[in-house]
Amino acid sequence: MQPVKLKDDIYWVGGIDWAVRNFHGYLTQRGSTYNAYLIVDEKITLIDTVKYYLCDEMLERISKIVDPSKIDYVVSNHVEMDHSGSLPQVMEIAKNATLITSTKGMPGLRAHYHKDWNFKVVKSGESIKIGKRTLTFVHVPMAHWPDSMVTYLPEDKILFPNDALGQHLASTERFDDEYSMGIIMHEAKKYYANILMLYDKPVSAALKAISGLEIDIAAPSHGIIWRSHIKDIVSAYQKWSANETENKAVIIYDSMWGSTAKIAKAIQTAFENKGTATKMMCLTKNHISDVIVDVLDAKYICVGSPTLNNNMMPTVASFLTYMKGLAPKNRIGLAFGSFGWSGQSVGQVKEMLKDTKMELMEQIKVQYVPDENTLKEITEKVESQLS
Repeated sequence: MQPVKLKDDIYWVGGIDWAVRNFHGYLTQRGSTYNAYLIVDEKITLIDTVKYYLCDEMLERISKIVDPSKIDYVVSNHVEMDHSGSLPQVMEIAKNATLITSTKGMPGLRAHYHKDWNFKVVKSGESIKIGKRTLTFVHVPMAHWPDSMVTYLPEDKILFPNDALGQHLASTERFDDEYSMGIIMHEAKKYYANILMLYDKPVSAALKAISGLEIDIAAPSHGIIWRSHIKDIVSAYQKWSANETENKAVIIYDSMWGSTAKIAKAIQTAFENKGTATKMMCLTKNHISDVIVDVLDAKYICVGSPTLNNNMMPTVASFLTYMKGLAPKNRIGLAFGSFGWSGQSVGQVKEMLKDTKMELMEQIKVQYVPDENTLKEITEKVESQLS
């Protein structure tokens, strides 16, 4: 349980969660980390904590550097329990510590833990001297909770952005230049798509708020720490938060007897004929949290379902509900599917796509099994609607 040095007297002391595979509905196939950071100065400061069951791991790492009871300040950048879950134990050990949090953070922490800790509420832009170093706090509300805050250490040019810039990724490597950038960026994209897509405007505001800071290290609360590719992840966040899309179609469907799958392939042919990149995502084979990664930057969102018991397939309903909550913007939608006799599913998919404010293409609805002529007509119909 060794700490990892970021700069002189500044250490990563978090916990590695190798086993987690589901983060409130978001599949984390590569596990995660809950990052906490210790600053040793005249005032010993802990930036965030870890999920409750990794508290002992964090405390062991801290103990390699200082006695945890000597901690003077604990900064809670975010109330959510994957970051604040160890606060009860930490505040019990560090009995004289002051808990620093945002305006919204204090009532949130009290509502979670029902403790009257020694709180210090900081305003956005406020700074606290901890010795030769200064902690500067910037509120970033709704990126992605009302209490969200980032902490900046100007003397060392380190930003602690909490959930921003993070990834669910368990690793013994701590820095971006020690690990595969392809995997890091994929996990960062997945994190943004599933956690932050809904909050594009607050994320844009947060990026603007930190744009003038000199940053040598960006140390988020999940995953890899950025020191060599900071410009890459910030540029990606600027693109994602601006809802910039690529000439790409994601074709998302479920099928009972293969008819809706045939329609999906005919639609894929149309996009390919027009030079549009495609991704086929069957919902019995792909989890919704993985599908949404491709939705993040796709211009076209095509969703298909057969009719089952006068409704769309449950897998499709689940995906559409999930996507509606994340509210992708400026997309073009297409509803399609097959049916036997009642045929409600395609209309239901169309209404759900409409609810997400998508521009809609003409729906495609086929009874029973499409023949080759019908599939050709579907391809031509979709092609005719593409620029």
